[in-house]
Amino acid sequence: MSIMIRNAADAVKACRDKQIGLDEAAILYEVTVNGSARDAVIDRMRYRLNEMWSSVKTGLSEQSGRTSCRMFAGDAKKLMAYQNDNQPYSGTIAKAAAYALSVMEINCSMGRIVAAPTAGSCGVLPAVILSVMDEKGLPDESGISGLLAAGLVGIIIGKNAFLSGASGGCQAEVGSAAAMGAAAIVTMAGGAPEQAFDAGAIALKAMMGLVCDPVAGLVEVPCAKRNAMGAGNALLAADMVLSGIKSVIPFDEVVWAMKKVGQAMPGTLKETAEGGVAATPTGRRLKNEIFGN
Repeated sequence: MSIMIRNAADAVKACRDKQIGLDEAAILYEVTVNGSARDAVIDRMRYRLNEMWSSVKTGLSEQSGRTSCRMFAGDAKKLMAYQNDNQPYSGTIAKAAAYALSVMEINCSMGRIVAAPTAGSCGVLPAVILSVMDEKGLPDESGISGLLAAGLVGIIIGKNAFLSGASGGCQAEVGSAAAMGAAAIVTMAGGAPEQAFDAGAIALKAMMGLVCDPVAGLVEVPCAKRNAMGAGNALLAADMVLSGIKSVIPFDEVVWAMKKVGQAMPGTLKETAEGGVAATPTGRRLKNEIFGN
C-alpha cells in the first residue's frame, strides 16, 4: 500500500480512502517515499521518543545550568519546582513549559536533542507529547503515534512554506512546532485527521508573524521561552478542537498565509539578530558582554 501526500487535503483524503489515522498515513508515506520498512519507521520514532525523554530528564537534573552564555540557565528547574510545590494557574501547561525549557537548555549546552522541526524549536514537541504521556499515564505507543502525526504535519509545512527562522521568522520554527504538537495531541487522544489539522491550523495562526530575533545571535533569548509558550499554545489548540471547535481557515491556507507573511518580513527579523529584542539596549549590551565590542 503506497501513499503520496503534498498537503493536508491529500492527507485527509488518503486517511478517508484507506480508513486509517494520521499516524498510519505517516508510516505509509515514509514507506512510499524512502522505501523504509514499516517496523523500521516505528523503531526510529521510538528512538526519537527516548532521546526526547533523555533531554528532558537531563535538563531538569543537577547537570543543568550549563547553557553557553547562561542567559536562561536553570529556568527549567525553577518552573518544575514551582509546578511541583503549587497548583499552577496554567495546569499541565506549566509542566510542558518546564519540559520545553529543559530541552532547550540541553540544546544550548551542546547536548543531544531531536530537532523537531529545528534545533531552535526543539523544546515544543517533546514538551507537549511527554507532558501529556506523563499526566495521562500513556504508553510509549501513544507517544510514537503522536510523533508520526507530527512528522507528517511538519513535512507538509516544509513542502508548502518553510521551517527555518532564516527563511520565515520564528513563526516557521516555533509556530510550525506548535502546529505539529497540536496535531500530535489530537491524534494521541483519538481525534480524526481533520481535527488534527484543525488544531495545527489554530496553533499556527496564533503564532503567525512571530519574528526571529535571537539576542547575540544565540538560540537562548527569547527562543527558549518561546518554545515554552509554543508548547502551551499547542495544548490549548488541541483542547479547543477536541471540545468541538473548528478552524475557520483550513490548514493548507494557514500554511500559505504563513509563507506570505514570512516572505514579507524584513531581513532584520529573520535570524540576523539585527531587529526585535536583539536590537534593544539590553540585547546589544548582552551581545557585547558575550562577544566583546
